[in-house]
Amino acid sequence: MEYTVQKLGRMAGVSTRTLRYYDEIGILKPARINSSGYRIYGQAEVDRLQQILFYRELGVGLESIKAIVTAPSFNGAKALREHREKLLEKRVQLDVLISNVDKTIALIEGRIIMSDKEKFEGFKQKLVDDNEAKYGEEIREKYGDETINKSNQKVKLMSQEQYDEVTKLATEVIETLHAAFKTGDPAGELSQKTADLHRQWLCYYWDSYSKEAHAGLAQMYVDDPRFTAYYDEKQPGAAEFLRDAVFIYTGMNK
Repeated sequence: MEYTVQKLGRMAGVSTRTLRYYDEIGILKPARINSSGYRIYGQAEVDRLQQILFYRELGVGLESIKAIVTAPSFNGAKALREHREKLLEKRVQLDVLISNVDKTIALIEGRIIMSDKEKFEGFKQKLVDDNEAKYGEEIREKYGDETINKSNQKVKLMSQEQYDEVTKLATEVIETLHAAFKTGDPAGELSQKTADLHRQWLCYYWDSYSKEAHAGLAQMYVDDPRFTAYYDEKQPGAAEFLRDAVFIYTGMNK
């Protein structure tokens, strides 16, 4: 069956403007343009749009989605199985948060006693689950299960003060990176401050720090389009700039 951009948009619950934008950026092109100049979408395009919306629901950026769905090795059936697993993980996370809300209501009503640590368990678990869903396979292959399990456990045991600090640090890394990028010098004072802030942020998650691992992670930000899309979202080229700054900071620059 074929659809015009309006019919496909209504069926999928997205705007025609969104579909036209997807065409412009090359993530979802119509099967053909008819004699009247209308975009016409076929079954392959419907299936791709479904995949795109799955990835969007999971919080993946458009640049990363494009890299995934346009790759020659992309397998639709495998992707659906992965979507299912991630949605199940998301459901577990929602159950944790719902339980947390229920317990907090009971606390307010005086029916139970709830420790301060319990109040934030759902949020820290979400941080772990989100990271696993997005990057788990790659980072486990690169660093090993034991290292990643220790990192996840470290996150779960964070105090609320530590959780607030690492959240603040994450924002500070990005803000300082953008300011440093404008200088154009990865060896400059502001750039090296960015690299040091990045190290501080990592140490909240890593069981131990090494310059080699720091440099390796910075390189992965450039090699993996999902990481690149995150750092380049507001400042194209920021991922490479951070990599260069970290290489200098760790003495790994070539």
